[in-house]
Amino acid sequence: MAMPSDSHPSSPPVISGTAAVAACAAMAVSYVAVLYAPTLLFRLPPATSLRAFFHRRFVCAAVSSAASVLSTAALLRVWSLSDWSKVLAVFGIGSDHLLEAVVIPLLLTSLVYAGSFVARLWVMSSSCGRDDGEVGVGCTEKLARWMQTSLQDVMVWRNLVVAPLTEELVFRACMIPLLLCGGFKMHNIIFLSPIFFSLAHLNHLFELHQQGCNFMRSLLIVGLQLGYTVIFGWYAAFLFIRTGPANSLFIILPPIHNKCY
Repeated sequence: MAMPSDSHPSSPPVISGTAAVAACAAMAVSYVAVLYAPTLLFRLPPATSLRAFFHRRFVCAAVSSAASVLSTAALLRVWSLSDWSKVLAVFGIGSDHLLEAVVIPLLLTSLVYAGSFVARLWVMSSSCGRDDGEVGVGCTEKLARWMQTSLQDVMVWRNLVVAPLTEELVFRACMIPLLLCGGFKMHNIIFLSPIFFSLAHLNHLFELHQQGCNFMRSLLIVGLQLGYTVIFGWYAAFLFIRTGPANSLFIILPPIHNKCY
């Protein structure tokens, strides 16, 4: 991994390439399968509201992510309660070169969405200039109301907190170290590891079909999403390998996840 030598264990254990690929495939399948465990496995009644539905999924994603982290630690034999920094470094979590690893990718990612950012700022500035029937309500108070509403929106938590945190933890912080220790070259990992990430979105085809969407339309929607996630996965894997700390992914990738969904 192209990161400082002191940011990971001095002699990381090596596993077979087959075992690494099998572990990554199992993590991808389990990440999706566990989302359906409450109704299919535990026979719980369907959620009565959107908030309850996503609360269940948040718990399932957390359980799957924790299982992936423990499995990776076991496969790479990095149990070291005396030195947590080395254990965390295996998953790309650390403070080495953190400024460069966050600022440079943040600026790079901002360029991709510069148009959206400017348009959103323009709308916000325009709304501050209108009273909208609310006499005496200033721009600061409108911003505070918007933030309060966003914090209470379960979709905001899904797109900007839970999805970036759990998906980057499983599909980058767990899988890439496994593939590196499995002997795969960096360019192969960058271009091939997103396949696990994109295949984990195939469940959307089933969900769209359940919602009454015809097969061809569902296939087009999911196909576009799979293509987007592959390109996004190349970018995310490149950032992880080149910058080191996965902290940067948790900071800069929520806007991208928001676009994916």
